[in-house]
Amino acid sequence: MTDETPAAAPQHSETSLREDAYGYSRAVAAGDFVLVAGCTAFEGGVAPVEGGPYEQTIAAFKVAFDALDAYGLTAADVVRTRMYLNHLRDCDEAGRAHKELFDKVRPVTTIVVVEGLTDSRMMVEVEVEAHRPGLARTLEGKQP
Repeated sequence: MTDETPAAAPQHSETSLREDAYGYSRAVAAGDFVLVAGCTAFEGGVAPVEGGPYEQTIAAFKVAFDALDAYGLTAADVVRTRMYLNHLRDCDEAGRAHKELFDKVRPVTTIVVVEGLTDSRMMVEVEVEAHRPGLARTLEGKQP
C-alpha cells in the first residue's frame, strides 16, 4: 500500500458479536486487496448452521462473500483462502465444499487442523483474500 492507494474504511458486519468487543473488522481493503477475517457458520451470531463440516464450510464462505460484496467483489476475485478445521477427518468434506465454490477460480489455499475454535460447536473457520486491479481507485473516498 502506498500513499496513492490508501486503505478503505474497515467494514463492520452484523454477523459477529466479537468485532466491537475484540476491536477488529470483518473486512479491510488494503490497496487493491480486501482481507476478510475468520468467518464461521453462525447465523445471526447466535447458533452455528446445522449440519456437518461441508455445510459449515459453505455457510462460513457465504459470510466471507457477504463481506466481499460490500467492496464490490465476488468469489471470482478471491486469490487465497484458509480453512481451519477441528478434525483431520473433516478435510475431505471441507475440501468438497471449497471445490464447489472455487473450482473455476482456483485460489491458493491452506487447510490447517487446529486444537479447537472459539466455540465448540464450530467445525470450520475460513479466511479469504481477494484482489481486483484498480480497486483502490474505485474505493477512494467511499466507505463500504
